[in-house]
Amino acid sequence: MTRISSPQHSPRSKSEQHNPHRIVDQWQRPLRDLRISVTDQCNFRCPYCMPKCHEGRFDFVSVRDRLSYFELIRLVHIFTRIGIKKVRLTGGEPLLRPNLTAFIRAVARIPQIKDIALTTNGSFLNEYADDLKASGLSRLTISLDTLDQTHFTRITSQNATSLEHIIRGIQSAEKAGFRSIKINAVVQKNVNDQDVLGLVRYFRNTNHVLRFIEFMDVGRLNSWTESSVVKNLSILEHIHRIYPLVPLDPHYKGEVARRYRFVDGSGEIGFISAVSDPFCEDCHRVRLSSEGFMFPCLYAAKYLDLRALLRSGQSDHDILKQIILFWQNRDDQYSLIRQDVGHRSEFKKREMYQIGG
Repeated sequence: MTRISSPQHSPRSKSEQHNPHRIVDQWQRPLRDLRISVTDQCNFRCPYCMPKCHEGRFDFVSVRDRLSYFELIRLVHIFTRIGIKKVRLTGGEPLLRPNLTAFIRAVARIPQIKDIALTTNGSFLNEYADDLKASGLSRLTISLDTLDQTHFTRITSQNATSLEHIIRGIQSAEKAGFRSIKINAVVQKNVNDQDVLGLVRYFRNTNHVLRFIEFMDVGRLNSWTESSVVKNLSILEHIHRIYPLVPLDPHYKGEVARRYRFVDGSGEIGFISAVSDPFCEDCHRVRLSSEGFMFPCLYAAKYLDLRALLRSGQSDHDILKQIILFWQNRDDQYSLIRQDVGHRSEFKKREMYQIGG
């Protein structure tokens, strides 16, 4: 069987080493990216995030308890004081939150923010693609696990939205000016593993980057087992036998996807392998949930309640000090120690839809 070696991470740049805003955690990992979940609600019920079989157990945040856009903008300003330049908006499905494009426009006006990305299931792109581009959104990521209508309906538990509607949404985004869109596909054994090549064939010879993501044991409701994981190495080798690939260097230290290009020049593909090839040692992301809890890791149970600080009249300076202290005490590396944990019950993890994937 043909095996393909992965590119090595590049050394930390001099600008990183001498960044005056740089703070690091217990493993010397800097804080660079902010991921904001603007809502925990979603119109899909995908099995790896918000499985339909647990519908009655979802505890969504009320509008009163959710951070307002004013509060979110204030926090983004605070985070820029420690070097944050990139913001990603997630959910739930972020386009379910009213007036999101106005919020994006406000974030884009913050001078220190150089990149704003959005992760969406694509079901509202026909309606919002033009406004998203005009608001200042830099990049778009669409979650799409299959191009088979029957499998799509089963995965999303959504009969009202067709696969063709999602494809038209991608086309709307292209027309709006999003030239290179990331397409994320979570692969599960006996769910959509047979659909891998269909996705590859469709997105080759486009400017878009298809990325395969291993099924992760986030939360407690998704019935995760190691046997349900399709390791990305097997997917990579399967694709390589038909469409030869060569590795690419990462764009930056800490990039989660291993990048490859097709030898025939038909595009790029990526693999995010949090189970089989953990990237904890370079993780520089912090997550802000819709109710204002700052999570240092997708698997974290502990958090910093920024909503309480905001609503108790704390100054920006005092909130910043709490953020810095919280990050400096961070020692999360769950994916690296997963095999040593023995029982997942030792970790009281939050659900993915609550934190924002």
